[in-house]
Amino acid sequence: MTTINDVARAAGVSPATVSRVLNGGRVTAERAERVRRAAAELGFAPNRVARSLRMRRSSLIGLIIPDIANPFFTALARGVEDAAQRTSFSVVLCNTDGNLDKERRYLDIAVAERMAGVIVAATSRSRTDVSALQSRGIPVVAVDRRPRGAGVDAVLVDNEDGSAAATAHLLARGYRRIACITGPQGASTAEERLAGYRRALRTFLDDGPGAPAGDVDRLREYTRHADFRAEGGYTAMAGLLALPQRPDAVFAANNLMAAGALQAMLEAGLEPPEIGVLSFGEVPWAPLVQPGLTTVRVPSYDLGRTAAGLLLDRITGTERPLRTVVLRTSLRVGRSTAGPV
Repeated sequence: MTTINDVARAAGVSPATVSRVLNGGRVTAERAERVRRAAAELGFAPNRVARSLRMRRSSLIGLIIPDIANPFFTALARGVEDAAQRTSFSVVLCNTDGNLDKERRYLDIAVAERMAGVIVAATSRSRTDVSALQSRGIPVVAVDRRPRGAGVDAVLVDNEDGSAAATAHLLARGYRRIACITGPQGASTAEERLAGYRRALRTFLDDGPGAPAGDVDRLREYTRHADFRAEGGYTAMAGLLALPQRPDAVFAANNLMAAGALQAMLEAGLEPPEIGVLSFGEVPWAPLVQPGLTTVRVPSYDLGRTAAGLLLDRITGTERPLRTVVLRTSLRVGRSTAGPV
């Protein structure tokens, strides 16, 4: 039976180097390639069960996200998996549906299975609790959303600046009664995107030639909290259209809610840019929408890939201070925000 020593001799490296490659440790790309080539030629398959028992930890990474049906999280998951597949780790996907009880069960499973590490998009900023993982030495990386008070690495999006830029764009195009459909109360992404929207309106009031609908307080009637899903966006938009003075633009704080808002508009006989529509996050079918949809582009794949890189560093024992990586957004302008008709 081929052993790790056989692979080391064939690759011209030490057994320790072979072990580092197989366990996702840091070695030069040239040495890693030699080890992988030698292992393939010799038909070497590491005994993962024995290795897990020695390490008292599996070779599994948990990825806990709210909604795999959301293209944002689909791309994020792909980024995590692509990074993990370059090592000996496999990814277990856990879909919480934004439910705290489901999230707790998945966190308990990660502890029971002695997972090598966990990447989590927290359901709640204040109520998601990863302390059971931390107390057992299981590394945790927060992605997109960070639980309050948790001392973990994090990879986040600059939600507030992205939302402020989106709202400023709508104001610059002449829209004044701008509605915001944001996510659930308590979700950090929803709060940050709402804060960016409000910040842009206040800046306009201070510096602009006129006040949108009078003042920011009056615009509170144009704010709706939904569930980050298409159904929530539809219901929120239907309520906004029923107002005595309906909005002339809507900023939807995620892509699925933008889809629901568009559906409600179309059923009411309205379409952009008569009411401007701007989505935080792109949707796969955006090129098919006429007029083209204006979106805040979010680097979702890079979020996942970066989070996996930070987690693998921790798993392989890299000692460093906690890191928070914040990725920037960009605005993709379409004709859905061409200006009020």
